[in-house]
Amino acid sequence: MSRRILLAGGAGFIGSHLTDALLERGDEVVILDNLATGQRKNLVQALTNPRCSIVEHDITEPLSTSGPMGERFDMVFDFASPASPSDFLTMPREILAVGSAGTSNLIDRALADSALFFLASTSEVYGDPLVHPQPETYWGNVSSIGPRSCYDEAKRFSEALTMANQRTRRLNSRIVRIFNTYGERMRPDDGRVVSTFIRQALAGEALTLYGDGAQSRSFCYISDLVRGLLAITEQEDHLPINLGNPAECTMRELAETVVDLVAAPSKIVNVPMPPEREGDPLQRCPDIQRATSLLHWAPTVSLREGLGRMIAHYRELKANA
Repeated sequence: MSRRILLAGGAGFIGSHLTDALLERGDEVVILDNLATGQRKNLVQALTNPRCSIVEHDITEPLSTSGPMGERFDMVFDFASPASPSDFLTMPREILAVGSAGTSNLIDRALADSALFFLASTSEVYGDPLVHPQPETYWGNVSSIGPRSCYDEAKRFSEALTMANQRTRRLNSRIVRIFNTYGERMRPDDGRVVSTFIRQALAGEALTLYGDGAQSRSFCYISDLVRGLLAITEQEDHLPINLGNPAECTMRELAETVVDLVAAPSKIVNVPMPPEREGDPLQRCPDIQRATSLLHWAPTVSLREGLGRMIAHYRELKANA
């Protein structure tokens, strides 16, 4: 059954891959994006489909009710937020506005259309966790004043706003907490560790490890994540669901894998943790028991396989630059 979907943030890394999957499923997709961090080039193929259109708009401003926005939507997806460490430094006010006014505007539209509202939240709501791995029942260990707080607290507020509307206004909602995701269309200069290591290795530069490199993350390839996102829309549980890969690795292990796959002469060097990275979690790993139980979902793409695909994509971008 074809559905009409409003996808805020559809020109971003995850949003554009989700757009492709929704179109492949047969849905009609109207993308809302102010292109602050999203890019039209992510949608080159999608926008050739007559069931896909884009409206350049900042969701913190009132939503239009004309043109592509004039018809009812079956689902409203909130994927509209800058989400990289470099964005935290340069766009903190915008991030906070998107997580409050922006989410509120999208919720109001979902309520007006009697549509399902889907919030893309994040593992950052757990902060620097004292529980490992992190289940959805964990309330987190979050600083409200550090350099990352604009994003962490914006998403926590978005979740609270979603649940408040679910309880008081019967909003039909879903919440996903997305753990570290990587793949094609990540901005090479976005400051995230996977894209940074690959960019450095392809340039023959040293890979820079903050601190001792013992910090750990769990990396989920984009196709696995999107498969989980679609599965969440097909079930009725409104409480948060973690999506991520529980295969944990240290930053040093990640750097060594990238150097090996690129076959680069790059060295791996340790550098002091910069002040702007204050509050970076030491560990991050999802407990995916709810996703496994409710969605029958688990990631299938290994880190080496996913990194290989991403490296090939970056090589192609470099060759065409």
